[in-house]
Amino acid sequence: MTDVGKIYGLIGASLSHSFSMDFFNQKFIAEEIDAMYINFEINDIGDLMSIFSEYPNIHGLNVTTPYKEKVIPYLDSLDESAQQVGAVNVIKIVKGANDDVMQLIGYNSDMIGFKNSIQPLIKPDMNKAIILGTGGASKAVMTALKSLGIDVSLVSRKKSASTITYEELTKQMIHEHKIIVNTTPLGTYPFTDNYPDIPYRFITPSHLCYDLVYNPSETTFMKKASAQGALVKNGLEMLLLQAFESYRIWTED
Repeated sequence: MTDVGKIYGLIGASLSHSFSMDFFNQKFIAEEIDAMYINFEINDIGDLMSIFSEYPNIHGLNVTTPYKEKVIPYLDSLDESAQQVGAVNVIKIVKGANDDVMQLIGYNSDMIGFKNSIQPLIKPDMNKAIILGTGGASKAVMTALKSLGIDVSLVSRKKSASTITYEELTKQMIHEHKIIVNTTPLGTYPFTDNYPDIPYRFITPSHLCYDLVYNPSETTFMKKASAQGALVKNGLEMLLLQAFESYRIWTED
């Protein structure tokens, strides 16, 4: 419990890498907002409801791996953004007259953050993209790229009707797909030596390689792509853009 005016927070399984808590708490201090942002590491999405019991003054949550899809059954409704993506990274908590929880509404600000971050970097010949990973973040990236008119191919460890495996990535496919986006957590602090197993030798200076990981600022995925001459970018700007959108969602009437 806390006597801070409003509580916001982040739910996920492991949050040591996240910058969100520092970002929001610095924002609250700088703007003299009576609020606090807390990291809620939970081992099961079913633990979500206990947060509301312990923190009755909670007004909004961000959602990260691995709960962006698992949280949906616990929500009362989904905004159009979350419906379109099929994943949630923002929960707006609508309160009643006695400040009790009335409704939980799911949104997706990842799509907006990613789209606004990558769009200025896309060149006319970049009309096909490879997305590494198939989780909630991957769905937001796919939706954003498709809205920009870019064809998308999904890569996963397991083959399915909608994905190919890492082993199936060929030189021709890498050359045809000038955008490669890592949506997996591989390379995230503290496991910074990890990286997606793709044939980096086929990447060229014509490629744009975007890593949603932002801690560390230069991942091994980015280093390997940059060594081939590719333009690289991490996910920090996306994080900030989606955070701005999250706060707008939480505070709009």
